[in-house]
Amino acid sequence: MTYVDGFIVGVPKANIEAYKAMAKAAGVVWMEHGALSYNECLADDAPYGEVTSFPRSVQAKDDETVVFSWITYKSRAERDAIVAKVMADPRLQGDAWKQVFDGKRMIYGGFETFLQM
Repeated sequence: MTYVDGFIVGVPKANIEAYKAMAKAAGVVWMEHGALSYNECLADDAPYGEVTSFPRSVQAKDDETVVFSWITYKSRAERDAIVAKVMADPRLQGDAWKQVFDGKRMIYGGFETFLQM
């Protein structure tokens, strides 16, 4: 079964095009280093819930939307090796992303797939 890294982040609506460009560049790097897939999605139907919700999870502000992303790999071991290569890749170095979104409010984690249909 595949291994998945998942991410949720709030992005200011004014920065959506910059985020899309950044995501496309990052996706190329991830795929070149061996990821099976790289996916980025903008919230279309994710209301701000009273107790929990995607927007609450990243403390999204009124002028932000939620981005839900995931990357798939063959295994946890492959993921660890690929992430090490991605993090060392000079194309993704620097702090330009800090102008696009607040990384302190990003939620991320690795997940072992137990069911694929």
